Amino acid sequence: MKPPTTAGISLVLLSACAFGSMAIFARGAFAAGANVAGLLAGRFAIAGVILAILLVATGRRFPRGRPLAVAMAMGGIGYVGQAACFFAALQYASAGLVALLLYVYPTIVVLLSAAFLHERLTGMKLALLALSFAGLALMLGGGTGTPTGIGLGLAAAGIYSVYILVGSRELAGTDALASATVICLSAAATLGIGSFFIDTRLPGSWGGWASVAALGIVGGVIAILAFFAGLKRVGPSVASVVSTFEPVATAALAWLILGETLTPGQLAGGALVIVSAALLARAR
Repeated sequence: MKPPTTAGISLVLLSACAFGSMAIFARGAFAAGANVAGLLAGRFAIAGVILAILLVATGRRFPRGRPLAVAMAMGGIGYVGQAACFFAALQYASAGLVALLLYVYPTIVVLLSAAFLHERLTGMKLALLALSFAGLALMLGGGTGTPTGIGLGLAAAGIYSVYILVGSRELAGTDALASATVICLSAAATLGIGSFFIDTRLPGSWGGWASVAALGIVGGVIAILAFFAGLKRVGPSVASVVSTFEPVATAALAWLILGETLTPGQLAGGALVIVSAALLARAR
């Protein structure tokens, strides 16, 4: 395992904050008249084009064969589904709660791995699963999110769990930037085709477009590149633990910018979920 460095940890923290800002920018896009389909189409198109330019400029190649097909499916189906649930949940629950619900995904990954990949559930993992479920119970008992928002938030975590497992098995030997580029472009293409069949509303003001652009650049390009750069310096174990700062960043930004708050019980539950997520990620 690579020894952690200050620069590496700082880059992963930057990535976590960039990803954590997405819920805040989404509020601005929604306020300007965009719906989930329009917001996602703009975000993935902007991120995909910029990543493609960087891919070509650095001399990397797009994946081919099975990795290409898997990355396209992950973007066009998995990432679109996960992002749609996440951003739709923001319309029914606070940004902080939705971000914390997403971080149930390491728990779901462990359960899916045990059920389908025959990974052993050790005593430590079982204890961490119990800790995570206790935290989830505290979060859901706070009463600040509607059942629809909670359901969509948990659906986003479930889809993301499958996305993580597929990516770790099928794209392990593929260049990370190349995979991310194909995933974003495939998601944009899916949403572009879908706009002929579903209601796709784009922002009606420059401020709304600025929010969508920020989603693509800050919550897409900067977040992805900072994570990969940090990953090279600290290794996957440390990076996965540091990344759990993301929901903390979202909750803090939602409090500072949107005036949203979480109950003490939800904060306590969120802390349990984040701690268990970090330890489960390190254990795997």
